[in-house]
Amino acid sequence: MNSIHLQLAVATNNRNKLTELRAMIDANVDLVSLDDLGLPSPEETGISFVENAAIKARFMHGQSGLPAIADDSGLMVDALSGAPGVRSARFAGDDASDEANCQLLLSKLAGVPDSQRTARFQCVIALVDRHGAIEFASGTCEGRIAFDMRGVNGFGYDPLFVLPDGRTMAELVPEEKNRISHRAIAMATAVPLIRNMLGVTER
Repeated sequence: MNSIHLQLAVATNNRNKLTELRAMIDANVDLVSLDDLGLPSPEETGISFVENAAIKARFMHGQSGLPAIADDSGLMVDALSGAPGVRSARFAGDDASDEANCQLLLSKLAGVPDSQRTARFQCVIALVDRHGAIEFASGTCEGRIAFDMRGVNGFGYDPLFVLPDGRTMAELVPEEKNRISHRAIAMATAVPLIRNMLGVTER
């Protein structure tokens, strides 16, 4: 692998996401966040994960001059016709906490039986190279919504998202989550694209 100092701009201020990305990108690459550059997060005006990921990645590339990536991800609940979807982080309001979002979801699913609580996490990653060309990678993780919050790891809706083995995403250790999550699945496709974009060669 190249020993050249490489930088990749990541359009997020979410330290949890940065931690996950650092664990997934097995290259000598410095991740530069919005916070690192003193930039605000761009307004997410898209109506899909693809559109919002592209908005953020293009903004980060334009502001930093670096190759950039951005992900847009969220929870889609079948009983709620796909909500909260692109508004997952803002489900209970623009500045809502994870706890508030989870509690609102539980209230909207009150009385819905387990068999109808199917859901999925969806992630789309947009990658913009140094010339402004854009590519996408996506991943999905299927599950269902629990009746109460369980687990202390993860963030967002992880304490409510039940995997096929019966554990919530928040009951996984980070190494497990980084193998099976929607973001991990998307990153499995994105990492080779990132390496190619940065000119990183494998060992």
